[in-house]
This record gives sequence, structure tokens and C-alpha cells, in this order.
Amino acid sequence: MTVVIDNLAKPRPRHPEKQARPDTPLLRKPDWLRVRAPGSEGYAATRSVVKAHGLVTVCEEAACPNIGECWSQNHATMMIMGEICTRACAFCNVTTGKPNPLDPTEPARVADAVAKMGLKHVVITSVDRDDLADGGGAHFAEVVRAIRAAAPLATVEILTPDFLRKPISAIETVIDARPDVFNHNLETVPRLYLSIRPGARYYSSLRLLERVKERDPVQFTKSGLMVGLGETKEEVMQVMDDMRSAGVDFLTIGQYLQPTRKHAAIDRYVTPEEFGAYEEIARAKGFLMVSASPLTRSSHHAGKDFAKLQAARQAQEARAAAQASAQAAIQA
Repeated sequence: MTVVIDNLAKPRPRHPEKQARPDTPLLRKPDWLRVRAPGSEGYAATRSVVKAHGLVTVCEEAACPNIGECWSQNHATMMIMGEICTRACAFCNVTTGKPNPLDPTEPARVADAVAKMGLKHVVITSVDRDDLADGGGAHFAEVVRAIRAAAPLATVEILTPDFLRKPISAIETVIDARPDVFNHNLETVPRLYLSIRPGARYYSSLRLLERVKERDPVQFTKSGLMVGLGETKEEVMQVMDDMRSAGVDFLTIGQYLQPTRKHAAIDRYVTPEEFGAYEEIARAKGFLMVSASPLTRSSHHAGKDFAKLQAARQAQEARAAAQASAQAAIQA
């Protein structure tokens, strides 16, 4: 019997769960969202290190518009635990499907790349791994510890999944690895979760951020929102209040960009002026750091923003100390 192997079979679709969806319209991008195509020497050097270490980056997988700028400046956000996600969020370009087993060599490979690139601030994110008992918490912590060992002067920022329906110990394991910044994005307003982020729960994500502060009050927490999906200004402001109640230090707000016609449609393009207004409102609500612009993404300018975040906390602590001293003098 002759067995014929079909080498010309079509590759598996990136988003099989979205294939039956009707196409959604694509709005023409305004001028303020247009960026240059990547191609600098710095971009090529970063790409070379990433490929040599067999790493996955969210920059590529999520089709980030800032990849040219970031990679040219020797900054890339590593995506661990594979490139296949167990969720199928309507906004995300990452492949959905059954992930491969975790690679035990990954923490060392990521750490070696961080050291070779000489990164001062590194951002690590991941796909959702609902297939794992701990959601990948132990692996996340191992990556953080490996980076600490290989590049002790580098600061580490993590962007985690929500660990929905996983034991609290999974979250605590990640917190106890002591990243400098613990980021988990709420992504959108509660009303839109069912259509935009159906596998997640708004208040579970909010509770995750709250747990970080409860276990380690010193650890910076960060969260982000996409706008342009049909949310109202009042809903965005309510999410800001929810984040502040959970102790979130750093808020990012950026424009949602539609990866394909099978993804959620853009409701509208939010203007730079509106982003400026959101930033002012957020600062008035007490966030230590706010980044709000059309092209803002969680890891965009992360190193520079971390320095600003540290400075903001130091200023806050200095003000508190001065007030306490003045109060003590009055009572004396």
C-alpha cells in the first residue's frame, strides 16, 4: 500500500474559531495612527537575537504598530509559554488553539537573551494557559527568577493572564517572584466583556490586581484599557475608579486597532485630544503614572515609564513624610 503525504495541505488558520464570522468593516486609519514600516539596523539586530534564541514576542504575534520603534531601540516584549492561546478574545491577533507542553529550557533562553541584549528593563507577557493546573504561574515565576540571575541590574515587568479558576497559590507564586511591575490589563469596560473578552470576567481581573497589593503593597501594579470599541466616557471613568480602589498605580489607555475583518470592529477612532483629557482625569484620580495616546500599548516606552513611576512614588512618599512631620510639629 502506498501512503501519500499531502505536503501541499493548507496551513491551519490562525483563528479557526473566527472563520465562520461575517466580515466586519475596516475603518480608514487617521493620520495620527500612521507609523513607518520597520527596517532600521537596530530593528534587524533585535530580530536577530530574538530568532537566535527561539523566542516568541508579543510584538509580532499581536501585530503591534510600535514594533519598528521599539525594536530599533533594542526593546522587545517576550511572550512565554508558547504562541498558541487557549482563549479567543475578539480583539486579539494571537493564535487560538491547543498549546504545546511548556518548554523547560525557556526561562534560561529568555534570561540569556535579556543579558545579551543588555536590557535595563524587560517586559514578559504570555498567552493564556487554561490547560495548565496553575495557569502557568510557576513557569512565569521561574522566568522572572532566571532573568534576575542572568541580568541582576535589569528591572522586570510582567503582563500576566487572569488565572481565572486557578488556585490562589498560582497568583501568589508569581507575586512572590517579586517582579518590579505586575501588569494585568482589564482591556475594556464591563459592559463589553461578553463580546470582546468572553473567556474572562471583569471583576476576577480586578480582584487579581487587588490581590497583588494585598500580598505585596510595595510592588507596582499596572493595567490597561483599549478604547474605540463602543465604550462611553462615563464607563471609562468608572473603570478608572475601580482600578484606583484596587490600588493600581499605572494606567495605560490606547486605541483599539482591528487585526483582521474577523475581529471586533472599530466603533470609532478616539482623537488625541480625547486621550489627553483621559490622562488629565486619570491623574486627578490619583494614578502615579498615566500613559494615554492613540498608539499607547502596555509595553510601549515601558523602561522610561518605569523610571517616571519610581520618581512619582518617591515624590509621593516625600510629600507624605513632610505632611506627617508638619502634623507632628503642630501636635507638639
